[in-house]
Amino acid sequence: QVQVVESGGGLVQAGGSLRLSCAASGRTFSSYPMGWFRQAPGKEREFVATISGNGGNAVYADSVKGRFTISRDNAENTAFLQMHSLKPEDTALYYCAAKISVRSGSYYSTSRDAYDLWGQGTQVTVSS
Repeated sequence: QVQVVESGGGLVQAGGSLRLSCAASGRTFSSYPMGWFRQAPGKEREFVATISGNGGNAVYADSVKGRFTISRDNAENTAFLQMHSLKPEDTALYYCAAKISVRSGSYYSTSRDAYDLWGQGTQVTVSS
């Protein structure tokens, strides 16, 4: 059974950096796209970044473009979200998601509804 587990969240000052990790189980990790989403209190869960299974395609939300980088290490079954120049408005519970029903290395999606496996989330808090 495939599972994804996030780690790396924490408290950081504005302008600081954090690196989130998403460890996935399963032998076909390189076949499915991964996404990062976030949810702030009282708000909808929103798209942050996505990367295709082969790592060749990556898309970002406008709000994080140029500050966040999504990557993956298929040999280690892990995806990452490197976050720089963090702002208080980045404060949220960050979720890792996988679309394990896809067997295409080039597929990716920015839609929350496209993903069929979610982690429990890791909290990121940015103080001003």
